Amino acid sequence: MTSLWRQTRSFPPAVRLLMANQFAINLAFYMLMPYLAAHLSGDLGLAAWSVGLVLGVRTFSQQGMFLVGGTLADRYGYKAPIMAGCLLRTIGFGLLGWVDNLPTLIAASAATGFAGALFNPAVRAYLAAEAGERRVDAFATFNVYYQAGMLLGPLVGLALLTTDFRLVCATAAAIFAVLTTLQWRALPPRHGNSAASGGSADSVPAQWRTVVANRPFLLFSLAMTGSYVLTFQVYLALPLAADSALGASGTKVTSGLFVVSAAVAVAGQLRLTHWAGQRWTPHTALVRGLTTMGLAFVPLALTPRDTPATTVFSLLMAVVLLAAGGAVVYPFEMDTVVALSGDRLVATHYGLYNTVSGLGITLGNLATGALWDFALRHHALWLVWSALTTVGLICAASITGLARTGRLAKPQGFATA
Repeated sequence: MTSLWRQTRSFPPAVRLLMANQFAINLAFYMLMPYLAAHLSGDLGLAAWSVGLVLGVRTFSQQGMFLVGGTLADRYGYKAPIMAGCLLRTIGFGLLGWVDNLPTLIAASAATGFAGALFNPAVRAYLAAEAGERRVDAFATFNVYYQAGMLLGPLVGLALLTTDFRLVCATAAAIFAVLTTLQWRALPPRHGNSAASGGSADSVPAQWRTVVANRPFLLFSLAMTGSYVLTFQVYLALPLAADSALGASGTKVTSGLFVVSAAVAVAGQLRLTHWAGQRWTPHTALVRGLTTMGLAFVPLALTPRDTPATTVFSLLMAVVLLAAGGAVVYPFEMDTVVALSGDRLVATHYGLYNTVSGLGITLGNLATGALWDFALRHHALWLVWSALTTVGLICAASITGLARTGRLAKPQGFATA
């Protein structure tokens, strides 16, 4: 904690505010969202398809609108989308606790999703601009606060649930209301490099054409998509494995995996970033982090299905390696996005990057789920773990190829429309 506090204080006030802001955002989000499905199906008695629709609308309105959020941030500055996103979350989370009809629930869910699309690209672009040459350190520290919010949010939500789900929603909404006021009063206005990007006078299609014309950035985005598929397996393949091997005890093990994943990132992020930065180039750090994430699934491929104790150990190994590899990757990944943008339309680049990764997660989950069903029928779950390992190794090989051909170097310029 001492090193985290010292590292945090070494950054400008705006960066410190953004880190505290992200902790509170994740705290509020994860105190509510893990329990929303149970509220919709249990307390409100909605059919399963309705629950899926409400949750799906939130995901789609966030992942599908990241590019829009990034574009708005580059055109109008970073502060306004951050404030607007926090305000939308205030309204959306408040509604989720007090309405019981499907159309309003869908509207509230869409608002919470679009809120994330507004503030996520803006926050990262603002952080990169303020941190300057210390972007890697800034993103590493930022990720500690991000993961800490994820770690504490479900625990706080569980405690509040003993009273009422409405209290959870009211508390989450109140946190976002405070954040909205805090950004308004304390966050300085900040714009991107308008001189380099052509300014906000460019049309939105022109902004998008500029980003799409950045071929090295697009190749990097595609190469990194697999890392998000691997990270998401904490929510998909690993819980399926726990339930398959452990039955009723699988849910408790899955909860423990979430805690371990966040705890590894919180405890190890700064040390791992410093260690990797001292020994490797940014591209080497990406390659080795991605390789570690892929190899995380090897213990599960070698574990017999009918050995519960060994399965639990393999699951823990997988989560630890995934979290450690992700901690190595994240700050260098975020820094590379900025470098490949040439400091032009940074938020729009982040928006498209998040949209590409969101699409990759969707397709990857469909493929993983289909492969899981096939492997389960044929008693060959090793196929799932081998495929996921292969994804990690392909990502690492792709980054290696891009680095060797010079495509990950900071661009001197790229075509604009």
